[in-house]
Order: sequence, then C-alpha cells, then structure tokens
Amino acid sequence: MDRLGSFSSDPSDKPPCRGCSSYLMEPYIKCAECGPPPFLLCLQCFTRGFEYKKHQSDHTYEIMTSDFPVLDPSWTAQEEMALLEAVMDCGFGNWQDVANQMCTKTKEECEKHYMKHFINNPLFASTLLNLKQAEEAKTADTAIPFHSADDPPRPTFDSLLSRDMAGYMPARADFIEEFDNYAEWDLRDIDFVEDDSDILHALKMAVVDIYHSRLKERQRRKKIIRDHGLINLRKFQLMERRYPKEVQDLYETMRRFARIVGPVEHDKFIESHALEFELRREIKRLQEYRTAGITNFCSARTYDHLKKTREEERLKRTMLSEVLQYIQDSSACQQWLRRQADIDSGLSPSVSMASNSGRRSAPPLNLTGLPGTEKLNEKEKELCQMVRLVPGAYLEYKSALLNECNKQGGLRLAQARALIKIDVNKTRKIYDFLIREGYITKA
Repeated sequence: MDRLGSFSSDPSDKPPCRGCSSYLMEPYIKCAECGPPPFLLCLQCFTRGFEYKKHQSDHTYEIMTSDFPVLDPSWTAQEEMALLEAVMDCGFGNWQDVANQMCTKTKEECEKHYMKHFINNPLFASTLLNLKQAEEAKTADTAIPFHSADDPPRPTFDSLLSRDMAGYMPARADFIEEFDNYAEWDLRDIDFVEDDSDILHALKMAVVDIYHSRLKERQRRKKIIRDHGLINLRKFQLMERRYPKEVQDLYETMRRFARIVGPVEHDKFIESHALEFELRREIKRLQEYRTAGITNFCSARTYDHLKKTREEERLKRTMLSEVLQYIQDSSACQQWLRRQADIDSGLSPSVSMASNSGRRSAPPLNLTGLPGTEKLNEKEKELCQMVRLVPGAYLEYKSALLNECNKQGGLRLAQARALIKIDVNKTRKIYDFLIREGYITKA
C-alpha cells in the first residue's frame, strides 16, 4: 500500500538514506511501520528490497514528494517552499534575485504569484486578521493599563502617618521594623568549622532551619499585608465604613479568615453579603408597602414622605418631654421653645439656650514643665491651653497636617479630621488656627 506525503525541499533537513547513507532527493520512501525515528530509503535501495533489523521489504510505505500543486496548478509545493525561502533570503521586492535563486521561474512569475497568493489572497488576509483578533482577545483580560504613579509618601520616623502605616516605607517597599525583628541574633555566633562533631553540626543546622521557618513566617505576613491592602490602614477603614452596620460586623468577624481565602475571594464574599443585605432590606420595604395597601411606587413615595414627617414629629415630642423633665427653670424652657419655633420657621435662632446644669468649662491647661513647650510660640501656647492639648501632641498633629497640605496642595477640614483622631471640635480649632496663621491653606 502506498500513499503520497510531503517533506522539506532542503536535503540537509532530512536524515540520510538508511541503505546507502546518501542524501535523499524527492521522491523517496518512508516506511509506515518503522520508527521513530522515520525509516527513509531512496528509490534505488527500495527497488532492490533493502531490509535492516525490524524493517522488512513487505512493509507498508509512503512516497514522500512535494511534486503536487497547492495554490496554483503550475506551481508545485516544492516551488512554493522555494519561493518563500528565496523571499526570506533576498528580501521582499528583489524579484530578480528571487528568480535567480529559484532557477525554475522568471522574475515576473515570482512577483505575480507571490502578490496574488501571499499578499492579496483574501483567505490569508482573513486568517491573519482572525489570528490577530484572537491574540487581542486572549490578552484583553490580562493587559494592565499604564498609569503614572504618584510619588510615594515618605513619612518621618515615629510620626502619626508612619505609625498608621505600621512603619512601612513605600519608597523602599519595606518596613522599618520587621516581624520577629531579632530573628537573626540567633545566628550571629554560629560558625561552621571542619572539626565540628556530628551532634554539634546537627544542632547548628537545626538552628538554621528554625531561622528559615521564621523568615518564611515574616514573608507570609508581609504578603498578607500587601495583598489585602492593610498598609494604608486609614484607607482600609474608610472602605469598611461604606458598608451598613450589619455588614461591618460581619466584616470584623470574617477578617481573621481573609488570610486563608485570599483578598479577591474575601472581597467577593463581603460584597455578596452586602448585596444580600440590601436585597433583604428592599424586600422588607416592599412587604411594608404591601401591608399598608400600597400598589404603585407613586403612592410609595407619598407614604415615605408622610412616614418621615411623623417620625420627626415624634422625635420632637420626645425631646420636648425630656427637656421639660430635666429643666426646672421656666425661663430656660421658654427660651428653648422660642428657639425651636425659630428653627421650625426657617429663621436663625435669636436666643441661645441657657444651661443651668451646673457644669463649668474646664480650666486652661497648665503648660509649665511639659515637654515641647519651648518649641511653641505665644499663640500656639494659648491654643494648647484653651483646647487642653499637650505640646508634644500638638506638634505631631501640626506636622501631619503640614505634610498632607504640602502633598495635596491644600487641606480640607474633613481631611484634617481623617488625619487627627481626636475630638472633632479640637480638630476644628487646630485647623482654623493653622489656616489663620498661614501654616496651611484651604483646598
């Protein structure tokens, strides 16, 4: 049984004939029952029935030739390959050199055939387009767009921002103090020498293995911090606060499992639970509408407005009853009632509510002997006395606000309150003082 096949036109690319060891020229014979490697014979060895080891003369075979048309009836497959090799060797457009290398076609024939079947062929063009589209689709999900990165923050040592970032230094991508920071101390006195006994050598190797395990734990903790974005703790807390209270409780409970499931899976779980909470709340609201006999959303909006008004009236009555219960001074009650009337009518309250609770404001803070007092000017000392803030804390808050203002080009009160985790009234006084004195500017 014989079949036609194809092979490279270059004789050096094929193994030699197994019978006479000469280079094979097409057509030649390939045994279909021997190999690998392929058992190839020239026509002369095949006609005399050459046999070698397992190869027998009655085995099935294939006639390997490229003497058949592929794209054009007047061009054989061997000529097609020779044309492509000549264009690769001589360059596109050098048709005279291509024809000289082929020896079987003229310059005009080579140019016409190449342009027709390899340049202007719609089959090849669509195939290349499909390959390009498939490559783009394959890399579309994995390509990461480039965005210019901001200059990483460089907090000063032991500053408020540095403590919030757990001592992380973004410019170096490392921490000031590592986890298990003194793990290397156990190795400082270990020295491997040739006269160590087997037991001593084993003990030293055990210490090195323990050190390696501590390094792995250090790297594991670093990876968890980086993967989950725990370096910027304030940003992490702001993201957590966007969830409802019930979801925040689950977030706090499931935080310990985040290191097991990974950051993406953990976020998906929290988001799905938040979505479930929103759906349940919406279903409960729709059930409330159904109970109230509401059948369309126009009536639902009216119902919500009336419900909100009734709730506000109930809160006012409750607040009034509490005021009447705890305030015995009739004049103070009248002043409070007039103030509430002004507020309800849209006017600014003209009379402030008097407080007879007996509480007095705290006296100014005595700064004598407190560290950092010598670094304050007279106005800053007065501020620290009035807001009852120790000089060291004031200087730290001032430095944090100045750094953030220089970085952002301005600072808002909300940003100042996010940076300084103290009483909001104290933060506002510090913020207004720094604005008034020209230390920072408003954004």
